[in-house]
Amino acid sequence: MLCEDRFRQTYGREPDGRSFCPYRICPIGAHSDHNLGKITGLAIDKGIHIAYSAKRNGVVEMSSLQFPKRAQWHIASVPSKQGDWADYLRGATISLGRRYKLETGICGVIEGTLPIGGLSSSAAVILSFLLALCRVNGITPDKQELIDFAYDAELNYVGLSVGKLDQSCEVLGKKNHLLYLDTKDGRYELIPQSPAMKPYKIAVFFSGLEHSLAGSKYNMRVDELRAGVYALQALAGMEYGKFGEAMARNVPRSVYEQYKDSLPVPWARRCEHWYTEFERVEKGAEAWRRGDIETYGRLSFESGWSSIHNWESGAPEQIRLYEIMTQTDGIYGGRFSGAGFKGCCIALIDPAYEESICRSVGEAYLKSFPYLEGKYEAFICDSADGVSL
Repeated sequence: MLCEDRFRQTYGREPDGRSFCPYRICPIGAHSDHNLGKITGLAIDKGIHIAYSAKRNGVVEMSSLQFPKRAQWHIASVPSKQGDWADYLRGATISLGRRYKLETGICGVIEGTLPIGGLSSSAAVILSFLLALCRVNGITPDKQELIDFAYDAELNYVGLSVGKLDQSCEVLGKKNHLLYLDTKDGRYELIPQSPAMKPYKIAVFFSGLEHSLAGSKYNMRVDELRAGVYALQALAGMEYGKFGEAMARNVPRSVYEQYKDSLPVPWARRCEHWYTEFERVEKGAEAWRRGDIETYGRLSFESGWSSIHNWESGAPEQIRLYEIMTQTDGIYGGRFSGAGFKGCCIALIDPAYEESICRSVGEAYLKSFPYLEGKYEAFICDSADGVSL
């Protein structure tokens, strides 16, 4: 691994160990976990590696192969948000330190194995870092604790209105199993790939546009959904409290259908996406259970359509990439990945069409956006197990 080579160059010795967290895809269930929706997802065999060693003086010293500048802080005095790539790690240090006593620091080098954008690299780097920091401190958190620590770091330190989709897929994922998760109570099922299911692989089409949740309209869209839900509660005479506590999951779809025409159009569209996505997830889980990957894929395409027209996300380049996918033979289904503001699209594909899919999607996309030649990339992945040391 390149991160191990850089560690040896920097510190002149072998690292103590290497942690790994996979990236994730969410073919159905996007833009719903922050309002206690249901999701389906898969961990993939690409992700974040960290080569690390303990530092007995309590200092955390991290560098990344993807970003400039080394970041430093002490486990007992983490600074406020700096607005750089290491904020995710600072937040993770604080979150872990609230629950466990931290005595040992860490030095490490981070390596991402795919371009940044849409595969939840932020959650993956947090989780990989948490595993390493736990190991040097002799801490053995359970899976739910890891999910909660990573979620807390993004929500309360970095300031993103995330749910637990990303962390859950990357911790709970199991090769050849679909994660079916209810984010309201954390209950989940790992649905095995049916013997009746046609073979599949996961294609990742990176648009060539860099992606940042913090700099996108992600938080705005979540606020618009919540505003719609808050208004529905008032229109229906339901009890409601603080704005931030309004959750679509707590408002029946029948209430939405009754009062949706009274909502401002943007709020109604955000609600439309959430309620229809909830239904798509349930149908998708059943399709996967019976081995019907064509139906599951079609529902993923429908999820992508709703992200464009109801959630109103996606740069023009990404929308075009999604459109090309819908017209390409051998693709069961797919959508934007992540928040849908730049980044990538993902697809479930028939492996027999792998070469033609990569060729035809790339040619059509670069014909539309020739200036992205050399930046657009396609990758073929498999499903994988969750985080590991």
